[in-house]
Amino acid sequence: MQSIKEIYKIGPGPSSSHTFGPMRASETMLEKYPQADHFKVTLFGSLALTGKGHLTDMIIKKTLKPISTEIIFDLKTRVEHPNTMVFEVYQNGTLLAKHSFVSIGGGKIEQDGEHALAAQSIYPHTTMDQIHAYCKKHHLSFDEYIDEIEGKDFDQYMKSIFAAMIKSVKKGLSKTGVLPGSLKLDRVASALNQSAKSCDDITEQNALLLASYAYAASEQNASGGIVVTAPTMGSCGVIPALLYHYYHDLEYPKSKLIKGLKVAGLIGNLIQYNATISGAKAGCQAEVGAACSMGAAMIAYLQGQTNSQIECAAEIGLEHHLGLTCDPVGGYVMIPCIERNAVAAQRAIDAARLAKYLRNVKKNRVSFDMVVKTMNLTGIKLPMELKESALGGLAIVVPNEQ
Repeated sequence: MQSIKEIYKIGPGPSSSHTFGPMRASETMLEKYPQADHFKVTLFGSLALTGKGHLTDMIIKKTLKPISTEIIFDLKTRVEHPNTMVFEVYQNGTLLAKHSFVSIGGGKIEQDGEHALAAQSIYPHTTMDQIHAYCKKHHLSFDEYIDEIEGKDFDQYMKSIFAAMIKSVKKGLSKTGVLPGSLKLDRVASALNQSAKSCDDITEQNALLLASYAYAASEQNASGGIVVTAPTMGSCGVIPALLYHYYHDLEYPKSKLIKGLKVAGLIGNLIQYNATISGAKAGCQAEVGAACSMGAAMIAYLQGQTNSQIECAAEIGLEHHLGLTCDPVGGYVMIPCIERNAVAAQRAIDAARLAKYLRNVKKNRVSFDMVVKTMNLTGIKLPMELKESALGGLAIVVPNEQ
């Protein structure tokens, strides 16, 4: 497995696989072919079907500017990976090169069928069972295990991730108005936050505050703002909402929260390595489901739970999102994506609470590794219409214009 740095990345929304990934592919082509005077980019699969709503064409043209760029949406050709794009490079009308990229989720890209752009693997263990055994043998908590693998500069990187997550929530809370696109969806994070502050019941207040934070980060993402993949941009509201709530409302120390972020990152890392975090590959179970699992593990860690309880929390968080479809209305990362982030943030806390007591009374029959494997198998079985194509589910029932 690669570094947790590959799970948490800062970049422009609204989609890590449809915006951030194509941006990185475009940057790679610019660096490789500075002499180019024209690019032709063909988008396939999910990139073609939902690319406009996800701003794929816009980010490619913006990144390659001022070089003239032609975008082709190929809706007919079948490709092995739904997030495939082909770049053709021209100079004076002559084709110089042709390269294929796959955006595999979380902003990661692969070029020409190779893992050329992937970071080096640094983790010797690739399953939760293996990590558990190692930690037990060496008397390590999960965060200590991560520090042992990641090295000295990791804390500084995680501090920047913490700051970017907090900033994404703050910016979202400060804005009102309408999100871009034909849905004409109102920003509601600020209004939700004000409603929360007027609540007399502390439980209801905390729940509404948490929801407002998830809406804030997700609305930032939907408008093309800067957010953090956690593990994707489509699920960028879950972890920042929990982080903001535990930092500002519950006053947990920053140092403890950063350790919790590391544990959450380990969970996301395991999910990506053993399954996928791409909605186009496995539906929203791979995005919001993964984020809920990560959030549950983080909260369990913050509550001082054991490694076994943390695993149980992560397992619960993912298990009860199995089969969740990715059906963005109009191809925008708005309906049901924004609200789904708010719901998953609440469920992460519930999962951590349940795990804390369940592990005291019974052994867990369903392991985290089992659920990750199940999620992957379920994703394979999901029809293409329910995997970020905007051809099924809510996307064909809910009108995409107000």
